[in-house]
Amino acid sequence: MRFELVTIFPEFAELARVGLLGKAIEAGHAELVARSPREFTADRHRSVDDAPYGGGSGMVMMPGPVVETLEALDAERGGPTRRVLLSPQGARFEQGAAERFAALPALTLVCGRYEGFDERIRHHVDEEISLGDFVLLGGEIAALAIIEATARLVPGVLGNAESASEESHTTGILEYPQYTRPAEFRGEGVPEVLLSGHHAKIARWRRKEALRRTRERRPDLLAAATLSAEDRKLLAELDAEDEA
Repeated sequence: MRFELVTIFPEFAELARVGLLGKAIEAGHAELVARSPREFTADRHRSVDDAPYGGGSGMVMMPGPVVETLEALDAERGGPTRRVLLSPQGARFEQGAAERFAALPALTLVCGRYEGFDERIRHHVDEEISLGDFVLLGGEIAALAIIEATARLVPGVLGNAESASEESHTTGILEYPQYTRPAEFRGEGVPEVLLSGHHAKIARWRRKEALRRTRERRPDLLAAATLSAEDRKLLAELDAEDEA
């Protein structure tokens, strides 16, 4: 899968070339291209921003350099992409969006700076995405988060493909607690069931603890989740434990 980063700071792309994602890029499972709108400016200052019409504080990113960058990437790629504008006004990024993006051949992420984008830039993208209800200095960190969340779902990126299907938010339920060696650390031991070797009991314990953690930390997720009859039985057990 090809990831395209439109940013006036293309050096941010180097942060993605480490760890598993960096290895995936080297192996050809993912491709990362960063292009700066400054490449498509005509003045000696390579300006990509200007004062807003009507007055106001700050500067606004001009449409020309950004749109020409998108068009250059289209010509370079020769195939379809999904253009996403990183904006605090966008829809909140969630796991479902990562899964949707991972099915695409290419994803183009447009990063803003200054006070935002000229409104006409929005006519050249497919959607707007936000990481949450807060404002960053620019869209690059948000773009990198989206790249990591999406790339890990691309075949070949993770060493163990099952890892992506078992983690928090993938099924709508938070992940169960994990333990590794040593069996005891500073007086805290590992739950005995995990040392039992009984796979059915371990699976049941993990599901119950995942439901417990979701109920405690993200009841909104639990309310929206599709629960099996066994899940409801486990939740009833948790309720009984609370009342005991």
